[in-house]
Amino acid sequence: MFDWVVKNVGFLKHVPLLPHIFDSGLKVATLLHNKNIPDYIDEIESEVRTWPNTTVHAHKFGGIQFNNNNRELGHIHGNGLLDILLSREQKAVLMKKYPVQDHHIFKNSGWISFWIKTPQDRQTAIELLRFAYTSK
Repeated sequence: MFDWVVKNVGFLKHVPLLPHIFDSGLKVATLLHNKNIPDYIDEIESEVRTWPNTTVHAHKFGGIQFNNNNRELGHIHGNGLLDILLSREQKAVLMKKYPVQDHHIFKNSGWISFWIKTPQDRQTAIELLRFAYTSK
């Protein structure tokens, strides 16, 4: 559903508050299918908040965004999809080491996407965000 919405009605992301409403719906649907994902997201947020000069905010298209010195490290959508912007070289390294994918929209960029579904995924997400944090 997420990919279909982004592909076919993604232009609606510019309607004020609509991305946040959609993300809230994703959270509810995710909670019904895997009740642990919101907990994993909370645990990731708690860890990242402990890193110096790191803040957490609402992402402009829904979800939560992690910043370091006012630069985005990455963001997590309500369905557990983590997106991180890296250089293309860094992306190539991580794609060999971790089960990450091209970004769900910007495939030929430095963006990567990673699905958080298990406790191990939670730990991997923290490692990926830590990589972005130490690379900036």
